[in-house]
Amino acid sequence: MDAVAESQVEVKVKAVDADLMMEGLQKVANRVTSGLILAAMIIGASLLMRIETSFQILGYPGIAMLFFLFAAAGGVWLLASIFMQDQKSARKVARQR
Repeated sequence: MDAVAESQVEVKVKAVDADLMMEGLQKVANRVTSGLILAAMIIGASLLMRIETSFQILGYPGIAMLFFLFAAAGGVWLLASIFMQDQKSARKVARQR
């Protein structure tokens, strides 16, 4: 613990397949970023719900509903793309064995 506190810890990694590892890290980063953007859109839409406007959809402010529906569609698209990419990756790994 003293070495960690004094920033003297060294980690060495021998990556057999660095390209595969980088591809995985990029997937994770893209998914986290997409999730944060969708979460921000949902929060923004919920804040807009309090504003009274003449344009309404289902009794709610129209712009807020459009943003919320766009965020919901983006969430469904994100889940579908994650599922399809994972299936494709699993098939690729199975073929390599």
